[in-house]
Amino acid sequence: MNTTQIKKLQRAVDVHDDGIIGRGTLTAVFKKLGASQSRAEELGLAANVHLKNYGILDNPLRFTHFLSQLAHESGNFRYMEEIASGAAYEGRKDLGNTQPGDGKRFKGRGPIQLTGRANYRKYGQQLGIDFENNPEIVAIPSIGLMVACKFWSDNGLNSLADQDGVQMITRRINGGTNGLADRKAHLAKLRGWIV
Repeated sequence: MNTTQIKKLQRAVDVHDDGIIGRGTLTAVFKKLGASQSRAEELGLAANVHLKNYGILDNPLRFTHFLSQLAHESGNFRYMEEIASGAAYEGRKDLGNTQPGDGKRFKGRGPIQLTGRANYRKYGQQLGIDFENNPEIVAIPSIGLMVACKFWSDNGLNSLADQDGVQMITRRINGGTNGLADRKAHLAKLRGWIV
């Protein structure tokens, strides 16, 4: 994002508009989207590292699509663990849930709601953290945000964001178009803060 866009974002979230995106600005963004102060601070700290590393801060489309999808998935960053029990995922071989209890054990966690034994194994191996044997770790906001960034990157979502492909991004994250209207509403709000 350029300096003008960052300054507009900073004014929208009520922080000093110095044109430098960092922990303070990102914390304010998460807070304005609905996170508690402590959660916003943890997410802001993690975002300050990971969003840059994964190219999500490269332009407003990537930033707004990423945050709008995560805001929907996490109930405006209030939930780092799916409210439902996870029983609906029991026996879902497409998610790698092959052992009794996998549905509940590997239910959605983190701001992107990582789901299924196969995903916990994959992202744990890629990030060097044993999520498969410790699935609750993904619900730690800073870890969950790192997982979300890796998922975003692995699924080519920066390029879909560059094309403004909200429906395709939703399909890659959700498997369908569940919550599309809410995702679009978040996207429109975030765009208003930057563009």
